[in-house]
Amino acid sequence: MSTNRSEVYPDARHVLPALPYDRGALQSVISGKTVDLHYGKHHRGYVDKLNQLVIGTEYSGESLERIVTLTAGRPQSVEIYSCAAQAWNHAFYWKSLRPNGGGLPPFELRQRIDAAFGSFDACKRAFTAAAVSQFGSGWAWLVLDGDRLAVTKTSNADVPWTAGMKPLLTIDVWEHAYYVDYENRRSEYVDAVLDKLINWEFALQNIG
Repeated sequence: MSTNRSEVYPDARHVLPALPYDRGALQSVISGKTVDLHYGKHHRGYVDKLNQLVIGTEYSGESLERIVTLTAGRPQSVEIYSCAAQAWNHAFYWKSLRPNGGGLPPFELRQRIDAAFGSFDACKRAFTAAAVSQFGSGWAWLVLDGDRLAVTKTSNADVPWTAGMKPLLTIDVWEHAYYVDYENRRSEYVDAVLDKLINWEFALQNIG
């Protein structure tokens, strides 16, 4: 699978980033079939559609982050916003997972979790609740809100930073993220991700 250039728009700026692991590396929780569908079709589709939409516009040549910021809340740019935000969200989601993940966070992150939530288990419960209670499609996030950790959720393609929060980790709760493997059992998928795949080291890196 080529990830170096857009296959549809070879001169476009935005490219599908390579997965940070082999397509079968998440097999204990997420099947290779789901990765092929999710990454190879949905994620790629957002990138290619964005490249098509921004040609000849004021957004041509801008970064994903800049496009999301410029188009958020602008009804005339909703399709561009959705594609850019989804492309960004998905790239962030793949980094939020790792083979043999889960377990306890690094000590520095665990201290911040304890300060914000009272305990690591309380943080996991809040994360699970956000993911499971998101009505329809969307995302659950561990974020930095000011200088304190928090959990939030967003609908559809929305991102936390347009509300002033810095994303640290995310779990995709669109049906294409889990339906092949779990059907309608979203909570089972979320629990498995948190227990076996979530990349706490990535969250710590994002605190900066």
